Amino acid sequence: MDNLSISQLKVNPSQAIIQAADYPVAIESRNQVKAYLVGKNLYEKIISYIEDFIDKDAVKHTDFSKGKSFEVVAKELGI
Repeated sequence: MDNLSISQLKVNPSQAIIQAADYPVAIESRNQVKAYLVGKNLYEKIISYIEDFIDKDAVKHTDFSKGKSFEVVAKELGI
């Protein structure tokens, strides 16, 4: 993982964004990581994985025996 100081980030934010395109960049202040800069594509992938995990977990813990059939729901919705 690449590291940048806050000063380096201020001097050249465009370069920091380019560096973060495929892999996070740690932003440091006084040799301590204070934040991570993540590129757009990586951020969207992370969000997608989180949403998929939440959906799979919801399906895993759902009691489908108490649900309604698709036909009943479709009729209620008028579709």
